Amino acid sequence: MRALVRDPSREPARALKEQGAELRTGDVTEAASLDGAFDGAGTAFYLVHAMAGGAGFHERDLAGARNFARAAAAGGVERVVYLGGLGDEQASEHLRSRHATALALREEGPPLTYFRAAMVVGADSESYRTLRYLVKRLPVMLAPSWLRTDTQPIAIDDVIAFLARAPEVPQSSGREVEIGGPDVLSYGEMLDRMADAMGVRRRPKVPVPLLTPGLSALWLGLVTPVDTNVARPLVEGLRARTVVRDPSGAAPFGIEPVAFDVALRRALQEEEG
Repeated sequence: MRALVRDPSREPARALKEQGAELRTGDVTEAASLDGAFDGAGTAFYLVHAMAGGAGFHERDLAGARNFARAAAAGGVERVVYLGGLGDEQASEHLRSRHATALALREEGPPLTYFRAAMVVGADSESYRTLRYLVKRLPVMLAPSWLRTDTQPIAIDDVIAFLARAPEVPQSSGREVEIGGPDVLSYGEMLDRMADAMGVRRRPKVPVPLLTPGLSALWLGLVTPVDTNVARPLVEGLRARTVVRDPSGAAPFGIEPVAFDVALRRALQEEEG
C-alpha cells in the first residue's frame, strides 16, 4: 500500500506508516509534487476534498482532481476509485463540487469507479460527530426544516469494503455506484436514534423553519467541534434528499450494509476505546 500525504509528521500519516504503508509526500494542488508518485500502482484512490480551506474550495477541488488524474494516467494506473456525494448535485456548492471532481477525474485520468454516498457513520466522520455532540450538549434542540430531509446513511466499514473491492469488480469500471445502508431516515430521526444509542432521552425539538444554512452552520459551530468552513457547505446540502436511486451499480459487489443503529453502536464503542 502506498499513501500520498502532505505532511508525513502528522498523526494520520504516522499511523499509516505504522500499518505498513509506503509514504510519498505530495500535494494534489501542486502538479510537480506528484511526479513519479503513481509509478507501479494499479489502482489509485482519490479521497480528497478542500472544504476545510474555506472559500474557493470548488476551484481547489477541480485543480487537485485534474492534477491527480493526469499523474495517475502518466504513471500507468489502470483504475481510479473516488468517493463523492449522493443526491442532486445542483442542490449545493458542496455537492456540485463533489460531482465536478468526479467528472474531472473521469475526463483526465484512467477509468473511474465513482462511488456516491450520503452520511458516512464512523467515529471520526464529521456527520456522526455532529449528531453525537448535538444530542450530548443540547437538552432542547432547534429544529430547522432540513431535519425533515430524508437521507440514507452507511457505516464506514461498509464504505471501505466497497472501495477495497472495486478493483475486483470489473462491472464497476467507468460507472457510478450509489451506496447506502438499509435505512432511509430523516435527520431528526437520526438524532433520536443517536439518543437511544447513547442511552439518553430523545431531545425535544423546537421548529425554527426560517433558520438559514448560514445560521445553521454558525449554530453547529457553537455547540459542536465541527469546523464552520466544513459545516456551512454540508448544511447547504442537507436540504436535498440523499437516497440511493439506482442500486444496480452496487449489486455486483455482494455487500449487505449494516443497519444505522448497528453503525452507531460500532462508532460509539470505538470512541470509548
